[in-house]
Amino acid sequence: MTVVTLYTVAKTVVKLVLTPVYRIQVLGVEHFPKEGGVLLCANHIDNLDPPVVGITSKRPVHFMAKEELFKTKWTGKLMRGLNAFPVKRGMSDREALRGGLKMLKEGQVLGLFPEGTRSKNGQLGKGLSGAGFFALRTEAAVVPCAVIGPYKVGRKLKVVYGPPIDMSELRVKKASAEEATETIMNAIGRLIQEHSV
Repeated sequence: MTVVTLYTVAKTVVKLVLTPVYRIQVLGVEHFPKEGGVLLCANHIDNLDPPVVGITSKRPVHFMAKEELFKTKWTGKLMRGLNAFPVKRGMSDREALRGGLKMLKEGQVLGLFPEGTRSKNGQLGKGLSGAGFFALRTEAAVVPCAVIGPYKVGRKLKVVYGPPIDMSELRVKKASAEEATETIMNAIGRLIQEHSV
């Protein structure tokens, strides 16, 4: 018997609304691993990025969300029902890091926007070390994703998934989290460059 969750319902509804409004085109879904832990890393250009990445992913995605969204009992329950979990912004949140590692090791999909905040000019910014930390500390597949806007009604919005990034060499040489993040951001940048009109 299939269990209908809040995430499943929300994904269906949001997909029905956003897909025609923004003429969402999805490319590269064949690169998305069907099983095992996946660290999904995307650029961040709009507040709608999390739901757009969520509805185009082939598997449920667990996103880190700012702690403020969990302040009340009602919003906290809602966010957790949408597979989000809290993270303190602007500091190292060990509990969030442990939670992310646990999800990846359990074979789930962890979604991150390595820039940490929306780009004000639409250009890809510098990634924070958290993405590299997760990539190096687990054997999860690291999948780059490019959201290519703009978010304008009637204009085509592209979501492009790239092939998993080979992190084995960086893991063997015990590279820094910053170096691993830079590798991830470069992969996202290449997707944006290749698929921008």
